[in-house]
Amino acid sequence: MRQGKSRITVLAEQVQAQILAVEDPSVPTLRKVRRAVTQHLKPLEPVDVLDLALLLLSRPGVPKWFVYEVVHYHRKAMANLTEIHLRRLGHGLGAWGEVDAFACYLVGPAWREGRISDRVVHRWARSSDRWWRRVAVVSTVALNNTARGSSGDAARTLAVCEIVKKDSDDMVVKALSWALRELARKKAEEVRSFVKTNEACLAARILREVSNKLRTGLKNP
Repeated sequence: MRQGKSRITVLAEQVQAQILAVEDPSVPTLRKVRRAVTQHLKPLEPVDVLDLALLLLSRPGVPKWFVYEVVHYHRKAMANLTEIHLRRLGHGLGAWGEVDAFACYLVGPAWREGRISDRVVHRWARSSDRWWRRVAVVSTVALNNTARGSSGDAARTLAVCEIVKKDSDDMVVKALSWALRELARKKAEEVRSFVKTNEACLAARILREVSNKLRTGLKNP
């Protein structure tokens, strides 16, 4: 360990250096680095992984999605996520790719496993910040994830959709379409009923894409 620096600080420097050393910083290439980092971090305690994640988010050249995957693939760190952790990890979100990684890898699973409450997600859905509203909506995708054995959580998904159904922000509109289409895989009748009831206030994109999904199984047939 370098004098004057904590073990986690040194580890953050090492991970950053590995990322910056990659000649082709594409997602597939950087994901290989992330997998290696994940293996290295297995023995670490959850608090150390979460501290490392916060340090990495502050370092230039480290993609947010990379950090969110680091936390997601550390089982004990995921099991210890709280609302406070998520607020800190989500600080400064400013692009849809960052938001979707954050929502799908961290917020959604934490919500699904009861680490955060419906009330927290509903509060984010009403936020004045477009990105936190998108976080809330995209987080419903994890509730309906087949790979996790979900049979479809219509109640919690549609409760969030109800909050944002009149939102005209493009980032939220696209997220709402995604959320409804994902739920439609398992709960088609519930989605059909929601769309019919709210037809007058839902954006044209949502009506078109969700109707396509319900009719053909595809977003844009």
